[in-house]
Amino acid sequence: MKLCDNFKCPVQKKPYPPGAQGKSRGKRRRTVSEYGKQLLSKQKAKRIYGVKEKQFSNYFKNSPTGELAIQKLEMRLDNVTFRLGLANTRAMARQLVSHGHITVNGKKTSIPSYQTRVSQTIGLKKKSKVSPVFKDLSEVLKKYEPPSWLTLDVQNLEGKLVSLPSIEETGVASEVTLIGEFYSR
Repeated sequence: MKLCDNFKCPVQKKPYPPGAQGKSRGKRRRTVSEYGKQLLSKQKAKRIYGVKEKQFSNYFKNSPTGELAIQKLEMRLDNVTFRLGLANTRAMARQLVSHGHITVNGKKTSIPSYQTRVSQTIGLKKKSKVSPVFKDLSEVLKKYEPPSWLTLDVQNLEGKLVSLPSIEETGVASEVTLIGEFYSR
């Protein structure tokens, strides 16, 4: 059933935005400036790691290179928990750490920004392992392949940091120079 047959029907959708310049506005896109590219890459990386602006800028300002800043972001406890497969998302990993489910070398740690180091062991608390949230986690982890800088013990639901993460494995390797240029202004 048609609502109206008139060409001025308000229900009819048009392929361009409304207004006098609607037809001309929809056809061309503006080019993004160099600053815009830097800002977009910074915002993307900031959202990936789930940190606020001040924290993110401190990582870059306190590191001599952008690669070291990204390494520090990767070595955060919430990110390592996510990379080990103990959580589905970084936000979930952050919550698991905040609620005290994660241990570092057997000690409960509830600070998501805690900087882990090589040879540390990250796992679940014994009490948390019997929780319904983690009951079928070992089945899921059997199919999961962690990054090369981590090892995973599926039976004990814990992992170990073997080496520092490489910048290529992070997923933001192409944007590191743009982010560094953004903060060097």
